[in-house]
Amino acid sequence: MNLMRIAVLGASGRTGGALVDEALERGHEVVALVRTPAKVTVPASRQVEVRKADVTDPRSFPDLTDVDVTVSAIGIGKGDGPGALVAGARVLAAANVRATIWLGALGSGVSSRSGGLIYAGVMRMFVGSELAEKVEADRIALDAGATVFHAPDVTDGPLSPTRHIVPLADLRRPLLPPRISRATLASLLLDEAETGRHGTGIVVPLS
Repeated sequence: MNLMRIAVLGASGRTGGALVDEALERGHEVVALVRTPAKVTVPASRQVEVRKADVTDPRSFPDLTDVDVTVSAIGIGKGDGPGALVAGARVLAAANVRATIWLGALGSGVSSRSGGLIYAGVMRMFVGSELAEKVEADRIALDAGATVFHAPDVTDGPLSPTRHIVPLADLRRPLLPPRISRATLASLLLDEAETGRHGTGIVVPLS
């Protein structure tokens, strides 16, 4: 495995924090891209470069030409107005980075039925107002050449020993709503960042 310089967008969130920890464990250099740098806390013994990065202000967004790959873990958080997710996709599309891994959601856009009927109903109920923005952000990321992960419901839990990634077209529709632990998702996102095996397209991380 070649060690890389990996930028994590949304590094102060729970999934972003898991990505930072896993990347450091693998020996990579990490650039944490966050709106509020004070929210990034790592032990002094672990070197993380923190850059202030507000996706809603693209003119002040930091240069990423020194980064090998960017992994996005941003979502639509409490207090975020509409457009934050699309803005994030746009700034990464405009950045001159060799590869981008974009975190989307199973049950949105082309995968709206891929999680099963129960899962589709849950997505409409709890994420309905955000689905259109997720679809638009995915489109921007894909047009820029990103690998887009349509992750199922993310939970706490251990790293799955049977974790794997499948192209959306090869996903078998499950009977029960699928889930994935945050640790497993972070590991699979970094696997793709390291290998670039799936290239541009939509993939699904599974436990």
